[in-house]
Amino acid sequence: MGNVWSGKKVSMNPGPTQGLSLFRPKNLSQKLLRVIFSIYLVVTCLVTGLQFLTEYLKTQGSILDELKQLEETFRGPISTSLWQYNQNQLQALTSGLIAMPIIEGVDILDKHGAATISKRSFASTAAPLSMFEIKSDMNWDLNGQRTELGSLILYSSSKVVLDRVLFGFFLIAITATLKISVLFYLFVWAVDRFLSTPLKQLMSQVDDIKLNQTTIRRINISTEESNELTQLQEHINRMLATMERDRERLLEAEQAKRSWLEEAVAERTEELLIVNRRLMDLASEDSLTGVLNRRSFYEYAQHLIDLSHRQKTSFCLVLMDLDHFKSINDTYGHFIGDRVLVHFVDTIKPLLRTSDLFGRIGGEEFAIFLPDTDLDGSFQLAERLRKLVGNSTFDVDGKTIAYTVSLGIAMCEPGDRSVDELFKRADLKLYEAKDMGRDRVRS
Repeated sequence: MGNVWSGKKVSMNPGPTQGLSLFRPKNLSQKLLRVIFSIYLVVTCLVTGLQFLTEYLKTQGSILDELKQLEETFRGPISTSLWQYNQNQLQALTSGLIAMPIIEGVDILDKHGAATISKRSFASTAAPLSMFEIKSDMNWDLNGQRTELGSLILYSSSKVVLDRVLFGFFLIAITATLKISVLFYLFVWAVDRFLSTPLKQLMSQVDDIKLNQTTIRRINISTEESNELTQLQEHINRMLATMERDRERLLEAEQAKRSWLEEAVAERTEELLIVNRRLMDLASEDSLTGVLNRRSFYEYAQHLIDLSHRQKTSFCLVLMDLDHFKSINDTYGHFIGDRVLVHFVDTIKPLLRTSDLFGRIGGEEFAIFLPDTDLDGSFQLAERLRKLVGNSTFDVDGKTIAYTVSLGIAMCEPGDRSVDELFKRADLKLYEAKDMGRDRVRS
């Protein structure tokens, strides 16, 4: 390298500000160190937190087991002698229970759930962060007849858990702190040894190489030796020449493709218009049943309401809800429930006019908007729908499923200007039909 190494020397030791520069990195090695250590710190904190939580829950479960054993030990004697105790004796009994290390509170309730004795080992102003309890019923058997006496509740708290796991928490925290401290300095040493120092050496050599700043072709290494750096320079120059030739070829190809692109764009535009129309249809339909979804039903119904007011015609809204649909889902599964919804839609669709709006409003709730229809005509249609659904059955996988529907009808009023007003009245009628036993129409 000639006189390249005759200049300044590179320090092989990290400077005194290495730790401070980690938080405000100015070079690649410090940024890499910050990223690596930040990831390790986050992972360590998460693992330590999970250790704390696991230890806490494990100890809480152990305390619950102990509470259960104490409850099983004292429940029988207390149940047998409870009727003999006066208030002072009960107070003494609960004080003895609370004196036990894990019991923070005792409640003795009568058979009506009212507190006979309620005692805590702490003041109400110094309550623990959380409480957990074991509750059991107390009974008295006399001559084969069981008498309910009430309930016994034993409480413990997070304070008891923390008292037990405090030393374990302390050891976990000390271990995590030691690991973080040791690995931090190992990270600093490793990054400085294998990345920072070589990069500083490379920058020092680049600074010592004479470059001609005025002409791009003179950017080269001032040496006659053939090494990795000069080879890299030759590769870059060849790459730039190749890129220039490719650019010229691309410009020629672009001119040739421009006319083809114009035709392709025209064809694709037509295809996109068709696809967009299909997407608009899909966006307005319920994906399961194929009828209008809630948003589209509201929009179209509002449009028909405005049109009916201008034309001074009547209209009605019919809300429908499948009876006991949850039991169908619970008994046969949601897949069969979905098939029932599709069967319901296919059953009533033939009775509707093309001008009627039919939509799915919720899970098993549907709505029909009937333009140019009075209340009597709406009621007759609703009755036909109810009977048709009630008389139909649905066979799937060898099972025959029968179901019914309740319907509520609301007719337009002079003050109606939004679909929400109509929905509120129809919903009230639907609930009347439900309250009267379902499988009926209310208007």
